[in-house]
Amino acid sequence: MSPESVLRRAWASRGPAAWALAPLAAVFAAAVALRRVLYRTGILAAQRLPVPVVVVGNIAVGGTGKTPLVIWLVQALARRGMRPGVVSRGYKAGCGGVREAGTRADAATVGDEPLLIARRTLAPVWIGADRVAAARALLARHPDCDVLVADDGLQHYRLARDVEIAVLDERGAGNGWPLPAGPLREPCARLATVDAVVNHGAAGPPRAHPGPARFSMSLAGSRFHRLDDPGATRDAAELRALRLHAVAGIGAPQRFFARLAELGLSFVPHPFPDHHRYRAQDLAFPDCDAILMTEKDAVKCAGLTSTACWVLPVEAVVVPDLADFVLEKIHGREAA
Repeated sequence: MSPESVLRRAWASRGPAAWALAPLAAVFAAAVALRRVLYRTGILAAQRLPVPVVVVGNIAVGGTGKTPLVIWLVQALARRGMRPGVVSRGYKAGCGGVREAGTRADAATVGDEPLLIARRTLAPVWIGADRVAAARALLARHPDCDVLVADDGLQHYRLARDVEIAVLDERGAGNGWPLPAGPLREPCARLATVDAVVNHGAAGPPRAHPGPARFSMSLAGSRFHRLDDPGATRDAAELRALRLHAVAGIGAPQRFFARLAELGLSFVPHPFPDHHRYRAQDLAFPDCDAILMTEKDAVKCAGLTSTACWVLPVEAVVVPDLADFVLEKIHGREAA
Protein backbone atom coordinates (compact mmCIF):
# COMPACT_ATOMS: atom_id res chain seq x y z
CA MET A 1 0.00 0.00 0.00
CA SER A 2 1.35 3.44 -0.99
CA PRO A 3 1.97 6.20 1.60
CA GLU A 4 -0.86 8.13 -0.06
CA SER A 5 -3.28 5.24 0.55
CA VAL A 6 -2.16 4.92 4.18
CA LEU A 7 -2.82 8.61 4.77
CA ARG A 8 -6.24 8.47 3.13
CA ARG A 9 -7.20 5.57 5.38
CA ALA A 10 -6.08 7.56 8.40
CA TRP A 11 -8.11 10.56 7.24
CA ALA A 12 -11.32 8.53 7.21
CA SER A 13 -11.50 8.42 11.03
CA ARG A 14 -9.91 9.87 14.15
CA GLY A 15 -7.84 6.79 14.87
CA PRO A 16 -4.35 6.43 16.35
CA ALA A 17 -2.58 7.65 13.20
CA ALA A 18 -4.68 10.81 13.05
CA TRP A 19 -4.15 11.51 16.75
CA ALA A 20 -0.40 11.07 16.32
CA LEU A 21 -0.44 13.79 13.67
CA ALA A 22 -2.79 16.08 15.60
CA PRO A 23 -0.02 18.41 16.93
CA LEU A 24 1.20 19.07 13.40
CA ALA A 25 -2.39 19.60 12.31
CA ALA A 26 -2.84 22.26 15.00
CA VAL A 27 0.19 24.14 13.68
CA PHE A 28 -1.10 23.87 10.11
CA ALA A 29 -4.57 25.12 11.11
CA ALA A 30 -3.08 28.09 12.93
CA ALA A 31 -0.96 29.01 9.89
CA VAL A 32 -3.98 28.75 7.59
CA ALA A 33 -6.08 30.95 9.89
CA LEU A 34 -3.31 33.54 10.19
CA ARG A 35 -2.80 33.70 6.44
CA ARG A 36 -6.51 34.23 5.82
CA VAL A 37 -6.63 37.02 8.41
CA LEU A 38 -3.66 38.73 6.78
CA TYR A 39 -5.45 38.79 3.43
CA ARG A 40 -8.81 39.81 4.91
CA THR A 41 -7.23 42.76 6.72
CA GLY A 42 -5.19 43.83 3.71
CA ILE A 43 -1.80 43.24 5.32
CA LEU A 44 -1.24 40.82 2.44
CA ALA A 45 -2.66 42.30 -0.75
CA ALA A 46 -4.78 40.37 -3.23
CA GLN A 47 -4.21 41.31 -6.87
CA ARG A 48 -7.29 42.17 -8.91
CA LEU A 49 -7.33 41.54 -12.65
CA PRO A 50 -9.18 43.51 -15.34
CA VAL A 51 -11.59 40.61 -15.99
CA PRO A 52 -13.81 38.64 -13.58
CA VAL A 53 -12.22 35.61 -11.91
CA VAL A 54 -14.11 32.44 -11.01
CA VAL A 55 -12.27 30.10 -8.65
CA VAL A 56 -13.06 26.38 -8.59
CA GLY A 57 -11.48 24.51 -5.68
CA ASN A 58 -12.11 22.50 -2.56
CA ILE A 59 -11.36 22.52 1.14
CA ALA A 60 -9.98 18.96 1.16
CA VAL A 61 -7.09 17.39 -0.69
CA GLY A 62 -7.72 14.79 -3.35
CA GLY A 63 -9.71 14.56 -6.53
CA THR A 64 -13.28 15.70 -5.99
CA GLY A 65 -14.15 16.33 -9.64
CA LYS A 66 -12.78 19.86 -10.07
CA THR A 67 -11.33 19.26 -13.53
CA PRO A 68 -14.57 17.94 -15.13
CA LEU A 69 -16.40 20.86 -13.53
CA VAL A 70 -13.87 23.39 -14.89
CA ILE A 71 -14.25 21.88 -18.36
CA TRP A 72 -18.04 22.01 -18.09
CA LEU A 73 -18.03 25.61 -16.84
CA VAL A 74 -15.63 26.86 -19.52
CA GLN A 75 -17.72 25.22 -22.24
CA ALA A 76 -20.97 26.54 -20.74
CA LEU A 77 -19.63 30.10 -20.52
CA ALA A 78 -18.38 29.89 -24.12
CA ARG A 79 -21.84 28.80 -25.29
CA ARG A 80 -23.22 31.94 -23.64
CA GLY A 81 -20.93 34.19 -25.66
CA MET A 82 -18.12 34.58 -23.14
CA ARG A 83 -14.44 34.08 -24.02
CA PRO A 84 -13.05 32.23 -21.00
CA GLY A 85 -9.46 31.38 -20.16
CA VAL A 86 -8.10 29.05 -17.50
CA VAL A 87 -5.25 29.41 -15.03
CA SER A 88 -3.88 26.47 -13.08
CA ARG A 89 -0.95 25.66 -10.88
CA GLY A 90 0.04 22.83 -13.19
CA TYR A 91 0.64 20.30 -10.44
CA LYS A 92 3.77 18.19 -11.09
CA ALA A 93 4.50 20.16 -14.25
CA GLY A 94 8.10 19.80 -15.35
CA CYS A 95 8.52 23.42 -16.38
CA GLY A 96 9.30 26.27 -14.03
CA GLY A 97 7.68 29.68 -14.05
CA VAL A 98 4.70 30.52 -16.23
CA ARG A 99 3.77 29.06 -19.61
CA GLU A 100 0.85 28.18 -21.85
CA ALA A 101 -0.54 24.66 -21.80
CA GLY A 102 -1.48 24.34 -25.47
CA THR A 103 -3.24 21.38 -26.98
CA ARG A 104 0.07 20.04 -28.36
CA ALA A 105 1.96 20.41 -25.07
CA ASP A 106 3.51 17.52 -23.19
CA ALA A 107 1.80 16.42 -19.97
CA ALA A 108 5.18 15.98 -18.27
CA THR A 109 5.90 19.66 -18.96
CA VAL A 110 2.58 21.36 -18.23
CA GLY A 111 0.72 18.82 -16.07
CA ASP A 112 -2.00 16.34 -16.93
CA GLU A 113 -5.03 18.37 -15.86
CA PRO A 114 -4.13 21.63 -17.67
CA LEU A 115 -3.41 19.68 -20.83
CA LEU A 116 -6.73 17.84 -20.58
CA ILE A 117 -8.59 21.14 -20.03
CA ALA A 118 -6.87 22.72 -23.03
CA ARG A 119 -7.70 19.80 -25.31
CA ARG A 120 -11.30 19.49 -24.20
CA THR A 121 -12.21 23.21 -24.19
CA LEU A 122 -9.79 24.70 -26.76
CA ALA A 123 -9.67 27.71 -24.43
CA PRO A 124 -6.33 29.32 -23.53
CA VAL A 125 -4.83 27.62 -20.47
CA TRP A 126 -1.79 29.01 -18.64
CA ILE A 127 0.01 27.43 -15.71
CA GLY A 128 2.21 28.68 -12.90
CA ALA A 129 2.59 28.42 -9.15
CA ASP A 130 1.93 32.16 -9.15
CA ARG A 131 -1.64 32.26 -10.49
CA VAL A 132 -1.55 36.05 -10.76
CA ALA A 133 1.48 35.94 -13.04
CA ALA A 134 -0.10 33.13 -15.08
CA ALA A 135 -3.34 35.09 -15.42
CA ARG A 136 -1.56 38.25 -16.55
CA ALA A 137 0.46 36.30 -19.10
CA LEU A 138 -2.74 34.72 -20.43
CA LEU A 139 -4.47 38.09 -20.77
CA ALA A 140 -1.45 39.60 -22.48
CA ARG A 141 -1.41 36.80 -25.06
CA HIS A 142 -5.21 36.57 -25.35
CA PRO A 143 -6.60 40.09 -24.83
CA ASP A 144 -10.06 39.03 -26.01
CA CYS A 145 -10.48 36.83 -22.92
CA ASP A 146 -13.25 38.30 -20.76
CA VAL A 147 -13.44 35.85 -17.83
CA LEU A 148 -10.88 33.64 -16.10
CA VAL A 149 -11.56 30.30 -14.41
CA ALA A 150 -8.95 29.37 -11.79
CA ASP A 151 -8.58 25.61 -11.46
CA ASP A 152 -7.91 24.57 -7.85
CA GLY A 153 -7.30 28.11 -6.64
CA LEU A 154 -9.53 28.38 -3.56
CA GLN A 155 -6.56 28.82 -1.21
CA HIS A 156 -4.54 31.05 -3.58
CA TYR A 157 -5.73 34.26 -1.94
CA ARG A 158 -3.27 36.48 -3.77
CA LEU A 159 -5.52 36.14 -6.82
CA ALA A 160 -8.61 38.25 -6.12
CA ARG A 161 -11.78 36.50 -7.17
CA ASP A 162 -15.36 37.43 -8.00
CA VAL A 163 -16.95 33.99 -7.58
CA GLU A 164 -15.83 31.08 -5.39
CA ILE A 165 -17.02 27.53 -6.07
CA ALA A 166 -16.14 24.67 -3.71
CA VAL A 167 -16.45 21.07 -4.91
CA LEU A 168 -17.05 18.20 -2.48
CA ASP A 169 -17.42 14.50 -3.22
CA GLU A 170 -18.88 11.58 -1.28
CA ARG A 171 -15.91 11.59 1.10
CA GLY A 172 -16.98 14.99 2.40
CA ALA A 173 -14.62 16.34 5.05
CA GLY A 174 -13.26 12.94 6.09
CA ASN A 175 -12.49 12.98 9.81
CA GLY A 176 -12.93 16.76 9.84
CA TRP A 177 -9.34 17.51 10.83
CA PRO A 178 -6.77 19.66 9.04
CA LEU A 179 -3.65 18.36 7.33
CA PRO A 180 -1.77 16.16 8.04
CA ALA A 181 -4.11 14.52 10.59
CA GLY A 182 -7.03 14.89 8.21
CA PRO A 183 -7.73 15.88 4.62
CA LEU A 184 -8.73 19.51 5.18
CA ARG A 185 -6.82 22.40 3.65
CA GLU A 186 -9.24 24.76 5.40
CA PRO A 187 -11.93 24.20 8.05
CA CYS A 188 -15.49 23.31 7.10
CA ALA A 189 -16.55 26.79 8.21
CA ARG A 190 -14.82 28.08 5.08
CA LEU A 191 -17.77 26.74 3.09
CA ALA A 192 -19.96 29.46 4.58
CA THR A 193 -17.92 32.09 2.74
CA VAL A 194 -17.97 30.64 -0.79
CA ASP A 195 -20.64 31.53 -3.33
CA ALA A 196 -21.52 27.97 -4.32
CA VAL A 197 -20.94 24.39 -3.19
CA VAL A 198 -21.07 21.69 -5.85
CA ASN A 199 -21.74 18.23 -4.45
CA HIS A 200 -20.24 15.47 -6.60
CA GLY A 201 -21.69 12.22 -5.34
CA ALA A 202 -24.54 10.87 -3.28
CA ALA A 203 -23.64 12.29 0.13
CA GLY A 204 -24.37 15.89 0.94
CA PRO A 205 -21.60 18.30 1.93
CA PRO A 206 -21.10 19.44 5.52
CA ARG A 207 -23.59 22.11 6.40
CA ALA A 208 -22.36 25.68 6.32
CA HIS A 209 -24.29 28.46 8.04
CA PRO A 210 -25.26 30.66 6.36
CA GLY A 211 -25.21 28.24 3.47
CA PRO A 212 -24.05 29.11 -0.03
CA ALA A 213 -25.97 28.14 -3.16
CA ARG A 214 -26.05 24.36 -3.65
CA PHE A 215 -25.54 22.40 -6.86
CA SER A 216 -25.25 18.71 -7.69
CA MET A 217 -22.85 17.19 -10.18
CA SER A 218 -22.59 13.77 -11.75
CA LEU A 219 -20.36 12.41 -14.50
CA ALA A 220 -21.84 10.81 -17.60
CA GLY A 221 -20.06 8.80 -20.26
CA SER A 222 -20.41 5.34 -21.76
CA ARG A 223 -18.62 5.35 -25.10
CA PHE A 224 -14.88 4.71 -25.37
CA HIS A 225 -12.44 5.96 -27.96
CA ARG A 226 -9.13 4.41 -28.89
CA LEU A 227 -6.07 6.22 -27.55
CA ASP A 228 -4.09 6.04 -30.79
CA ASP A 229 -7.12 6.64 -33.03
CA PRO A 230 -9.77 8.86 -31.37
CA GLY A 231 -12.06 8.37 -34.35
CA ALA A 232 -12.42 4.70 -33.45
CA THR A 233 -15.12 4.28 -30.81
CA ARG A 234 -16.72 1.36 -28.98
CA ASP A 235 -19.49 1.00 -26.48
CA ALA A 236 -19.12 -1.21 -23.44
CA ALA A 237 -20.94 -4.15 -25.03
CA GLU A 238 -18.28 -4.33 -27.75
CA LEU A 239 -15.52 -4.64 -25.14
CA ARG A 240 -17.06 -7.23 -22.82
CA ALA A 241 -15.58 -10.27 -24.58
CA LEU A 242 -12.03 -8.96 -24.16
CA ARG A 243 -9.56 -9.61 -21.33
CA LEU A 244 -9.55 -6.14 -19.82
CA HIS A 245 -7.27 -4.30 -17.43
CA ALA A 246 -8.11 -0.81 -16.15
CA VAL A 247 -5.75 1.89 -14.88
CA ALA A 248 -6.64 5.04 -12.96
CA GLY A 249 -4.14 7.60 -11.70
CA ILE A 250 -6.73 10.02 -10.36
CA GLY A 251 -7.75 11.28 -6.94
CA ALA A 252 -10.47 8.65 -6.53
CA PRO A 253 -9.58 5.60 -8.71
CA GLN A 254 -12.47 3.55 -7.32
CA ARG A 255 -14.90 6.02 -8.85
CA PHE A 256 -13.62 5.12 -12.32
CA PHE A 257 -13.63 1.40 -11.58
CA ALA A 258 -17.18 1.63 -10.24
CA ARG A 259 -18.27 3.33 -13.46
CA LEU A 260 -16.74 0.52 -15.54
CA ALA A 261 -18.57 -2.04 -13.41
CA GLU A 262 -21.83 -0.14 -13.93
CA LEU A 263 -21.25 -0.52 -17.67
CA GLY A 264 -21.13 -4.28 -17.20
CA LEU A 265 -17.39 -4.69 -17.77
CA SER A 266 -15.19 -7.26 -16.04
CA PHE A 267 -11.57 -6.14 -15.62
CA VAL A 268 -8.48 -6.23 -13.44
CA PRO A 269 -8.17 -2.86 -11.66
CA HIS A 270 -4.81 -1.09 -11.28
CA PRO A 271 -5.04 2.06 -9.13
CA PHE A 272 -2.12 4.49 -9.28
CA PRO A 273 -1.38 7.66 -7.29
CA ASP A 274 -3.01 10.85 -8.49
CA HIS A 275 -1.03 12.51 -11.34
CA HIS A 276 1.04 9.34 -11.78
CA ARG A 277 3.62 9.54 -14.58
CA TYR A 278 3.20 6.30 -16.45
CA ARG A 279 6.05 4.19 -17.76
CA ALA A 280 5.85 1.35 -20.25
CA GLN A 281 6.20 -1.26 -17.48
CA ASP A 282 3.12 0.17 -15.74
CA LEU A 283 1.04 -0.97 -18.70
CA ALA A 284 2.67 -4.34 -19.29
CA PHE A 285 -0.13 -6.65 -18.17
CA PRO A 286 -0.25 -10.42 -18.83
CA ASP A 287 -3.34 -11.92 -20.42
CA CYS A 288 -4.52 -8.57 -21.62
CA ASP A 289 -6.42 -7.71 -24.80
CA ALA A 290 -7.13 -4.08 -23.96
CA ILE A 291 -6.49 -1.43 -21.31
CA LEU A 292 -9.21 0.94 -20.13
CA MET A 293 -8.28 4.38 -18.79
CA THR A 294 -9.53 7.86 -17.95
CA GLU A 295 -8.88 10.92 -20.11
CA LYS A 296 -6.50 12.21 -17.47
CA ASP A 297 -4.43 9.03 -17.77
CA ALA A 298 -4.65 9.07 -21.55
CA VAL A 299 -2.76 12.35 -22.00
CA LYS A 300 0.28 10.62 -20.44
CA CYS A 301 0.08 7.17 -22.01
CA ALA A 302 0.42 7.72 -25.76
CA GLY A 303 3.09 5.48 -27.26
CA LEU A 304 3.82 3.54 -24.06
CA THR A 305 2.27 0.24 -25.13
CA SER A 306 1.23 -1.68 -28.22
CA THR A 307 -1.81 -3.02 -26.37
CA ALA A 308 -5.07 -1.39 -27.44
CA CYS A 309 -6.01 1.37 -25.00
CA TRP A 310 -9.59 2.55 -24.74
CA VAL A 311 -10.36 5.90 -23.13
CA LEU A 312 -13.64 6.75 -21.42
CA PRO A 313 -14.47 10.47 -21.77
CA VAL A 314 -16.91 11.86 -19.22
CA GLU A 315 -19.09 14.94 -19.18
CA ALA A 316 -20.19 16.76 -16.05
CA VAL A 317 -23.92 17.14 -15.52
CA VAL A 318 -24.65 20.04 -13.16
CA VAL A 319 -28.06 20.96 -11.73
CA PRO A 320 -29.37 23.56 -11.42
CA ASP A 321 -27.46 25.57 -14.04
CA LEU A 322 -24.25 26.78 -12.42
CA ALA A 323 -23.20 28.84 -15.46
CA ASP A 324 -26.26 31.09 -15.16
CA PHE A 325 -25.51 31.52 -11.46
CA VAL A 326 -21.90 32.50 -12.23
CA LEU A 327 -22.97 35.03 -14.87
CA GLU A 328 -25.47 36.60 -12.49
CA LYS A 329 -22.71 36.98 -9.88
CA ILE A 330 -20.29 38.44 -12.43
CA HIS A 331 -22.76 40.90 -13.90
CA GLY A 332 -24.02 41.92 -10.48
CA ARG A 333 -20.54 42.70 -9.24
CA GLU A 334 -19.65 44.51 -12.47
CA ALA A 335 -22.72 46.70 -12.03
CA ALA A 336 -21.81 47.35 -8.40
